[in-house]
This record gives sequence, structure tokens and C-alpha cells, in this order.
Amino acid sequence: MSPSKLFALIQYPLPHHLLSRLVGRLAETRIGWLKQLLIKAFIRRFQVDMSEARDPDPKAYACFNDFFTRPLREGARPIESGLVSPADGTLSQFGETRHGTLIQAKGQAFSVTSLLGGDMKRAAPFRQGSFATIYLSPRDYHRVHMPLTGTLREMVYVPGRLFSVNQATADHVPNLFARNERLVCFFDTEEGPMAMVLVGAMIVAAIETVWAGQVTPLSGRVQTIRFDEPITLEKGAEMGRFKLGSTVVMCFSKEIDFEELVPDIAVKMGERLSQLPHLADNG
Repeated sequence: MSPSKLFALIQYPLPHHLLSRLVGRLAETRIGWLKQLLIKAFIRRFQVDMSEARDPDPKAYACFNDFFTRPLREGARPIESGLVSPADGTLSQFGETRHGTLIQAKGQAFSVTSLLGGDMKRAAPFRQGSFATIYLSPRDYHRVHMPLTGTLREMVYVPGRLFSVNQATADHVPNLFARNERLVCFFDTEEGPMAMVLVGAMIVAAIETVWAGQVTPLSGRVQTIRFDEPITLEKGAEMGRFKLGSTVVMCFSKEIDFEELVPDIAVKMGERLSQLPHLADNG
């Protein structure tokens, strides 16, 4: 048995939510020496580049979560034309959604309907569109931004497990992104409907949005929130953040040409993923 498969199997019996909430409490500690120990150890272990942060001094952060969700200095992530990456990370998979199915990893696929919460009507616009999955590693910037200008229509909380979302787990846990706890945000854009799925993971203590604050964890049922007053976010604007890392899955209602991209390449927030010709002139 390969080490990656063993790692995936070990996760099944673990109390995912209990572990994640305990880590979340530790990440919120204001005990000076402890939070500083955590931050310094993390920077050293994952070689975090603090020169990109608005405040590069590790001592400036009140707790580990403040450090982990640190803002970047102005100009650190130029916003390019077309469709851009919503986050720093690894573009693990992307392409067409065929017959309502998305690729998770080699030999692994999952349903767009289950990913978006199980409602077939809600998922219908995305059954023959496109998708892109970005994995945020521990060292990455952990705020999520808009890949296109969009108006928020609906937000759906979907309960689930909290498996790790690294490549080793994606290779061996079926329907990974559709079985983990997640927050699905539906937007109307110039390119048609777009869904931004923020996927929870092992030791991810919470997911936040700029319009609702901390959203997860909630109770163990699907919860839908609709927005009568429009919430429009410009391309490049922050839309949410992870308190400890995870994955973003973008779903589009039309086919997107991802140009010469290949799976498993590193991307930065604001970096172009597709030119989208009619948006080339206005970004």
C-alpha cells in the first residue's frame, strides 16, 4: 500500500470536526508566548514569505488566525485581464464539465449536483460548463477573491466531513470535495452564472465571507440564504477567507478556454486563467 493511500485511509475514523474545532481554539489564543511560538514555527516549517504581507512583523498579529489570514501589501497581486485566479495555490484540475461530472484526480470524478448541495435545479446551469479547482497549501495567502465581477444571488451551506484536501487525499478518497463541509456562493456575472465553492478540510476551523462574517461551522443540515438586496463584488475584490487552508472550486455555466494551462501548476491570486476576449479591454 502506498503512503498516500495509507494517509487517506487513516483519516476515515478520525473525529474530523472535533479535531478541527480544537485546533481552531488554539489558533485563536491570545496568550503571547504561545501564539508567537505557533506563528514562528509555522513560518519556519512552511517557509512563508512575510515580505508580501501588509505587516511583515510576526509579532504584530494578535493570534495565529490573524497571521494566517494576513492581508497582502498593496500591489503584491496585480489583477490581470480576463478570468483570474481567486487565490494563491495549485491549479490542480480544470476543464469542461461533461454530463454534470467534474474531475477530482486521475481516475476520480464527482457530480456537480452533489458538490453544489444536491439540488438538481440549482446545479442545472453548470452541467455542461467548465470548472477549475485551486488547492491552497499552508504557506499560501489564504484570502479568496473574485475571479470576475459578480452579483451574489444565493449562498448555500452544505454540511459534511473534513478530510484533508491535499493531492494524496484527492487521489484516494472518492467524491472528496462533494463530501466535505463547504460553502457554495452563486453569482451572476458577464459570463453567466458562476458558483464559488469554498471547501472545508481537516483542521480548517472556519470559513468566512465579507458579507456574512464567519459562516462555518453551522448545524448538520443544508442551509440556503438568498439575498434580496444585491451584493456586487468587483473582480479582484476579497469575497472570503479560510482560517487554515483548503480548496476553492469554481463552476461556470459555459465552456472556458483555459489556454495553455496544465494541471498542478502554481498560480497567484489575480493571475489570468483565461483571456475571455470580450473582457480583455476592461480587465
